[in-house]
Amino acid sequence: MSEESNRRGDITVLEVRELSKSFGPVHALRGVSFQLRSGEVLGLLGDNGAGKSTLVKCVSGLLQADTGEILVDGIQVQIENPQQARDLGIETVHQNLALVPTLSVAANLFLNRELMGGKKWLRPFRWLKDASMVEESRTILEQLEIEIPSIQQPVARLSGGQRQAVAVGRAVGWGRHIVLMDEPAAALGVEQARHVNDLVRKLRDQGVAVLLISHNMQHVVEVCDRAVVLRHGEKVGDVMIPDVTARDLVDLITGAVRTVDDLAH
Repeated sequence: MSEESNRRGDITVLEVRELSKSFGPVHALRGVSFQLRSGEVLGLLGDNGAGKSTLVKCVSGLLQADTGEILVDGIQVQIENPQQARDLGIETVHQNLALVPTLSVAANLFLNRELMGGKKWLRPFRWLKDASMVEESRTILEQLEIEIPSIQQPVARLSGGQRQAVAVGRAVGWGRHIVLMDEPAAALGVEQARHVNDLVRKLRDQGVAVLLISHNMQHVVEVCDRAVVLRHGEKVGDVMIPDVTARDLVDLITGAVRTVDDLAH
């Protein structure tokens, strides 16, 4: 299969089969299944408590599902922690951003990927290659057109929008296969949110698969190719974006219509 067909989304890179997760008596996910293809932006939609963030946490290794399967590139995998997810090529932007406020922008961009000098087997005598990480961080941010006053200042000194941009930039900068985004533009202004959408499109154009949680239906319509809708932990819709309106998506989310077949066109 050609590289061009790969970018068009002909290859399933992530598959979730009958995923369920409960927290005591609360059923957060009830047998959810879907596929995500290369070069595709899939919107994961639903009201608060629908199970969206729980699903992303299961795929990213922060939680383990009670039942069900996760396949990456057609191979069933066990993702028991975030490092295993990263090793499989899964990058994530969580709602809480997962940044360390006391560390610099560069240190956060290289968090758990620090460049080390010296021999690997001389672990006690290795050192951080700070200059290299600063330079590569500058390159990552410039390529993504993310403007930060200083790469070496602590993240705690950045605005909320700038912190969001760093978190998105980290996932986009390292993401080469699958990127999960949980409300990446939630705390951003109009211009910054538009830039996040541009970053998502860049990933898609590079053949990266993107799973995007968003409550902004206009953003979903603008940037997503397809949408999966959850309601009370169950999948109630899997639709191609050109076939529906923002109003249709809201109706599925709220239960104004029960299934895709009930949409009026």
